[in-house]
Amino acid sequence: MKASKPTDLAGLAAFRAELKAQAEQRERERIDNERRAREAAADADIFRRTIGEIAPLVVPPRAKIVRDVPPPLPLQTQQDEKAVLVEAISDEFDPEALLDIDDSLSFCRPGVRGDVVKKLRRGTWIVQAQLDLHGLRSDEAREAVGAFLREAVKHGLRCVRVIHGKGLGSVGREPVLKGKVRRWLAQKEEVIAFCQARAHDGGEGAVVVLLQPSTQFGKEGEKLQGATTTPPTTR
Repeated sequence: MKASKPTDLAGLAAFRAELKAQAEQRERERIDNERRAREAAADADIFRRTIGEIAPLVVPPRAKIVRDVPPPLPLQTQQDEKAVLVEAISDEFDPEALLDIDDSLSFCRPGVRGDVVKKLRRGTWIVQAQLDLHGLRSDEAREAVGAFLREAVKHGLRCVRVIHGKGLGSVGREPVLKGKVRRWLAQKEEVIAFCQARAHDGGEGAVVVLLQPSTQFGKEGEKLQGATTTPPTTR
């Protein structure tokens, strides 16, 4: 409570009375605080006398348990390695279903209608993506073909093109990758058929591949259509 400033005798008397009341209030609060402190001390003394002497509990030190943490297992890496083994393709494979048509090797998986290769050669399916193997060694090209087909299936593509070249820049001007690419493709279960590309799509230097249909990624595959359908120039 803030005392007002006295302006006359009456005000001075009121001011003194106010100061006195404040002093009395502070004294009452002091006496009350001392009383509560005495009562608390008395209660504590009664408690100590009631329970008697006490000793703190002796807590033995805790033993440190060292746990052998098993080494982390690279599960994803193991799964990837297994997938690579399953999808491994060999240069020595000799597919019995290869058909000699128009002096070029075409492939049609057993159980697939015979007109599929004819439709593929006519361009019934739009080429949605392509892989150019120019400049790659045989082992690099084999890995590239496997990875390319996995991505194509993942995105629901139906028709793709693999450019292996005509071998004009190879030793002896022999198309080294031409026969190997066809052997690799014939070993992939997702490949239904393939044939030599039309002249404006690469001719003898490329092969057009038809893949298993996939409804799961069909819409995504449609988005990619036309992105790589420009006819390639093969060497």
